[in-house]
Amino acid sequence: MSLSIAASTQDLQPETVFELLQRVRKREPRVHAITNAVAQGFTANVLLALGAIPSMTIAPQEVASFAAGADALLVNLGTLDETRRAAIPLAVAAARDNEHPVLIDPVFVNLSSVRCAFAKELLVCQPDLVRLNEAEQSALFQERADAEALIAKGTVLAVTGERDKIESRERDFHLLNGDPLMARVTATGCAGGAVLAAFASVEKDTALAAAAGLSVFNIAGEVAAGQAAGPGTFVPELLDALYNLSLSDIEARLRSA
Repeated sequence: MSLSIAASTQDLQPETVFELLQRVRKREPRVHAITNAVAQGFTANVLLALGAIPSMTIAPQEVASFAAGADALLVNLGTLDETRRAAIPLAVAAARDNEHPVLIDPVFVNLSSVRCAFAKELLVCQPDLVRLNEAEQSALFQERADAEALIAKGTVLAVTGERDKIESRERDFHLLNGDPLMARVTATGCAGGAVLAAFASVEKDTALAAAAGLSVFNIAGEVAAGQAAGPGTFVPELLDALYNLSLSDIEARLRSA
């Protein structure tokens, strides 16, 4: 679904991407990730390799405290059990009260009307960033005007696919990095959402933060795929690539359109 909001499409510069990556490494932001059961361990390790700090509790009794003290909040709906359903509104309210960026990842809302309805309720909080694929986007925004209205209020959409699109009210980015092997490892996309949350915690321009974070993650995926023999060795290679990613890596590989 292409949006009609008048926003300019801009190229992303390698120096800018690396500067934001260095900002994450220096500041070590804590991302509180309410993510799905499949993704928790991998997401935590991705954040650590990036230079950020993960916290993961979903207990309703303490999640507000964790979210209030974190630098960003990730809400991933991959396994939407009763505990997570109870914890998510508490965490979002705490993050909002403390002016921390909130990222919503409405995983598989296209497969569940109940999950899609819950995700639409979360959009009322006006999240800073929504990361989703095209099928999820079509389910969540059945009318083009709904997405346009959300973006007009300041939410950024990061729509992932063969070509990744960052859509905002000021400017858009079209990104071309990534490797097919990334889709052969479960929870890769979910962990990528945590990377975007980390970048959003150190850069107020959410569209730029999302574009840089997605580029870093996908370039690391390309580097890892070049070293891995398959999905089994891809995961450790990805963690190493994130940890070691340099300006020269970004300069050599960054592709936008």
